[in-house]
Amino acid sequence: MGNELEKLVILGTGLFAQEVLDLAEDTGKYEVTAFVENWDKNKAGKALLDRPIVWIEDISSIISTHKAVCALGSTHRRGFIEQAKEIGFEFTTIIHPSSRISSQSIVKEGSIISAGVDISAHTTIGNHVIINRGGLIGHHTKIGDYTTISPGVNIAGSVTIGEGTFIGIGAIVLDHLRIGAHSVVGAGALVTRDVSDRVQVIGIP
Repeated sequence: MGNELEKLVILGTGLFAQEVLDLAEDTGKYEVTAFVENWDKNKAGKALLDRPIVWIEDISSIISTHKAVCALGSTHRRGFIEQAKEIGFEFTTIIHPSSRISSQSIVKEGSIISAGVDISAHTTIGNHVIINRGGLIGHHTKIGDYTTISPGVNIAGSVTIGEGTFIGIGAIVLDHLRIGAHSVVGAGALVTRDVSDRVQVIGIP
């Protein structure tokens, strides 16, 4: 008898939610049965990629049979996640089979590790982190909860990134640096020194 697929709902109905469906199916572990909306109630009752869109307050009947993952690229996804937790959902972690994660590293609950990601040794990826296509994460690095790492980002070793931070596409972060919580690193930026909490940095350097 084959392995039964784990039933999954995806929080979010945007373009990234469609990509997460693709990632989840590639793992061969999940059956995505619905998308969940909490912002625009007019979407509820419609379909996305042949799956129903369900309003967040109408999904209590499937909590015991489904896990969830949040597919909002914005670091403001925390509110949606906490809303789902309050009604009883447990979260799973999506790790694409083409990624490479050191056996000495940790990826926590609800995170999404996309295709072509490489996570080196002794690194900790927090809860509900998104590491998008081709992200390179160095050894002994710590990435805080709800952080978004965009495609093609290269983070060196011994870097600490605070929670809720957004790292733009193609950015490079040099080793032994700290990027504060709720900050933004612009696309293509080269980070050569520490970044404080709640600031935006762009450019080279």
